[in-house]
Amino acid sequence: MGIEIVLKYFPDLTEEQKEQFTQLENLYQDWNQKINVVSRKDIDELYLRHVLHSLGIAKIQQFLPGSKVLDVGTGGGFPGIPLAILFPETHFTLVDSIGKKIKVVEEVVAGLGITNVSPINSRVEEIKGQFDFIVSRAVAAMPTFTHWVKGKIKKEALHERRNGILYLKGGDLSDELRNYRTAEIFDLTEYFKEEFFDTKKIVYLPQKFKG
Repeated sequence: MGIEIVLKYFPDLTEEQKEQFTQLENLYQDWNQKINVVSRKDIDELYLRHVLHSLGIAKIQQFLPGSKVLDVGTGGGFPGIPLAILFPETHFTLVDSIGKKIKVVEEVVAGLGITNVSPINSRVEEIKGQFDFIVSRAVAAMPTFTHWVKGKIKKEALHERRNGILYLKGGDLSDELRNYRTAEIFDLTEYFKEEFFDTKKIVYLPQKFKG
């Protein structure tokens, strides 16, 4: 399953975006042999399990030009790199505390020739500045995650949706989110029909969450 699955759900890509998404496979296969950041099975299903999953966020929220997004615990660059390809006028800061993962991100970004990504090897608590949205893929339970990113969400919103967290998660979230009354949960099965997405969700937590 290759780039076709991305085009199925995002048919309006520019030629440059199509080329960049196509390049991802070779770049990740090459770098994964040197620095293992993605499992073998996941590399074989890169476009389904990583690229399209990351782009689920774009079905919920379109990022405007000039906005800033922080990807926490980006690993090999997900969801940040696919989103940066899709939104070339939005700036993405990709953070991970593990240096070898950020090395892969740097090399993939260089290989793609994209200029709207800043990879940083750091703990998120040490990142300066504020962002319109914070994105992530299930790096911690929500109470831990909100503690890490406290004070990093801008108050002034560029988008219609209030600034906040967009978090890719799976499974039953009722217990984890019971103290977050303002959280909204979106099922990715509403947007993608593949079986992989049956339990996959996006949690949106607006700024000024309780918890």
